[in-house]
Amino acid sequence: MTAAVGELARRGLDVIVVGGRDAVLKAAIKATAARATPVVFRAVDFDPLAEGYIASLAHPGGNATGVVMSNPEMTAKRLDLLTQAVPHIVRIVLLYDAAGEGQRQAARSAASTLSVPLEAIELRNPPYDYEQALAGTDGARGDALMNAVSPFNRPAAIAEAALRHRLPSIGNNRGSAEAGYLMSYGASIADMFRISAEYVDKILKGEKPADLPVQQPTKFELIVNLKTAEALGLTVPPSILARADEVIE
Repeated sequence: MTAAVGELARRGLDVIVVGGRDAVLKAAIKATAARATPVVFRAVDFDPLAEGYIASLAHPGGNATGVVMSNPEMTAKRLDLLTQAVPHIVRIVLLYDAAGEGQRQAARSAASTLSVPLEAIELRNPPYDYEQALAGTDGARGDALMNAVSPFNRPAAIAEAALRHRLPSIGNNRGSAEAGYLMSYGASIADMFRISAEYVDKILKGEKPADLPVQQPTKFELIVNLKTAEALGLTVPPSILARADEVIE
């Protein structure tokens, strides 16, 4: 992927749009430095400000701008929603890897506020063995599952392992619920693409990335999978269903 970004930069394009892993944006900024080719990014798995790719959210400077979602903040919101949907939870199990350290800290703080114990299980050496990671968990004892955002996540595999262990689970975006999680909450990917497209349009009309503030998503989606709820023998509270943007039946 990083090699492909470098090749695009050498073609003298008017603007490059990147998403996904931190390494891709890093490669794009490095490859476009000489030409100052504008870069529009969608940052989900990392913080471009903390990584030094931009000077600030309001005034990014340089040749890169875009849209960023703060996953530590979203982690606390997901945990709160999961405990509302499944009131009998007695322990939260969090799967995380090196990319999710900030989310682990946010989850621990949120769990403490909710007075729910949290067990953080670190995943190493992808592709991850979720079955092994969840070997000591059991939804019948009140365990529930969430995972930190990571470029190495395999939502369908996580959902399958969670169901085998009878674990109510919440994921990071619509794809998680569609893959079989009990529910998901996160920024609308379509909305993030919309913001990216608007910035590409502005740049092609002459505006500079340095002058375009890095935005955050404006639309968030709560998706509930009633098929998974039925498989787990759970009844999702009406209050959660009423707030859901979509219910999978």
